[in-house]
Amino acid sequence: MPAEKQFDVDKVLDKAMQAFWARGYEATSMQDLVDCTGVNRGSLYATYGDKHTLFLSALRMYDETMRKKMLEDFETRFAPREAIRRLFLAFSEQASPKGCNRGCFLTNTALELAAHDREARDVVAEAQTQIEAFFARMIRKGQESGDIARHMDPPKAASGLLASLAGLVVLIRSRPEPMLLQAVVDDAVGRLG
Repeated sequence: MPAEKQFDVDKVLDKAMQAFWARGYEATSMQDLVDCTGVNRGSLYATYGDKHTLFLSALRMYDETMRKKMLEDFETRFAPREAIRRLFLAFSEQASPKGCNRGCFLTNTALELAAHDREARDVVAEAQTQIEAFFARMIRKGQESGDIARHMDPPKAASGLLASLAGLVVLIRSRPEPMLLQAVVDDAVGRLG
C-alpha cells in the first residue's frame, strides 16, 4: 500500500513554480527545489517525476492560475478596450524599482527553452494562442460597440497586440523604466483607434 503524502501537492507545486519563475529552468537545481519546497528529493521524484516534468507541471499551473484566470476576469469585468488596457497594465505594474522583475513565466520559458524543448514550446504556444484569441474577441466586441475602430482587422491587430505584450514583458526584465513601459501600453491601446 503506497504511503500517504505528507505534503500538499498543489502548495509544493506552487513553490516549485515560484522557484522556476524566479530562476528559470536551467538555473534551478533539484537541490533548489528541495530547499524551497521542504520536500525531499525522493518524494519530489515520486510525486512529480523528473525535473523537466515538474517544470512543465509548474508552467501549466502558472498558465491556469495566472493567464487563464486573468483573461477571464478582464473579459467579464471590463469593456473591450479597457480589458485590453488592463492586461497590459497588469504586466507593466509588475516592474519593481528594487529589480526583482520576474516578468511572465510563459515568456521567460519561451526565451529560455522554446527553441529546443518541444513540450515547453507547446505550452507557451497554446497560452499565446489564447491571449491572441482574447485580443481578437475584445477587438470584435469593441468594434460592435463602437469603442474600437471598425477598420481594424481583428486577427492582424490581435497578433500585433500579442507581439507588443511579449515585448513589454521582456522590457520589464531588461529595462523596467516606468515611462518606457507606459509608452508601450499607450501605443498598444492607442492603435485600437
